[in-house]
Amino acid sequence: MMPQAAERLPTDVCAVVLAAGEGRRLQPLTRVRPKPLCPVGDTPLVDLAVGRARTATNAVAVNVHHQRQAIEDHLAASADGRLGALHISVEEGEALGTAGALARLRDWIDGRGVLVLNSDTWAPGDVAAVTAGWDRERVRLLVAGDDRLRPPERPTSMVAGAFMPWSEVARLSPVPSGLWEASWQDQQARGLIELVQWDGPCLDCGTPARYLAANLAASGGAPVIGEGAEVDGTVERAVVWPGAQVRRDEVLVDGVRADDSVTVLVR
Repeated sequence: MMPQAAERLPTDVCAVVLAAGEGRRLQPLTRVRPKPLCPVGDTPLVDLAVGRARTATNAVAVNVHHQRQAIEDHLAASADGRLGALHISVEEGEALGTAGALARLRDWIDGRGVLVLNSDTWAPGDVAAVTAGWDRERVRLLVAGDDRLRPPERPTSMVAGAFMPWSEVARLSPVPSGLWEASWQDQQARGLIELVQWDGPCLDCGTPARYLAANLAASGGAPVIGEGAEVDGTVERAVVWPGAQVRRDEVLVDGVRADDSVTVLVR
């Protein structure tokens, strides 16, 4: 996924990729590497989210908290390559949540609208078209799934991305809080949330089962073998992380091999 030419991208919109979460539901995989660095199709989730953000804007920030050093090191190593320059927002003490993260970035956002992407959501596609049609005044949610035009009371589980106008960002507080409680709930009650259909795939990678499903969707059902992995055994509908090994007498079906000590089977 390559961004558009720089002169064609809007300058009144920036993007924030949320990568501060602990990844507790994704354990034990997150004991091996932070959730944003878990790969889908051999590419870390945070890289995929940054790439999607780059289709809409050249100004991209990433917030970090849990296992921040590993994520910061990864982003720094990629800054001169495929990811480009990034603004890193370090959350000390405790994670600030989706709303608090934007509030902490308020000086950097500086009057712009914000595209918000979760690093653990696999939703490949170009965001440019939906950015161009945004009025910068209402919250715009990119909603996937069959119920996208009939949103539930709290439509956070099927959101591929969100556009936050500056007027909403400016009133957020830099304390642990979520966008639903701090903004979306009130906006929806007032009929001010705009829903836009996301036609591409959209899978939350928050659990091992959903993470495996995203990888198989990305590969068309074929096993996903990471760079440097050694597979001498049988692998079906499975993911083998970079550097991991499946020995000759092993059969790995519907599972994730993270390393020699962590294998998750999805049943």
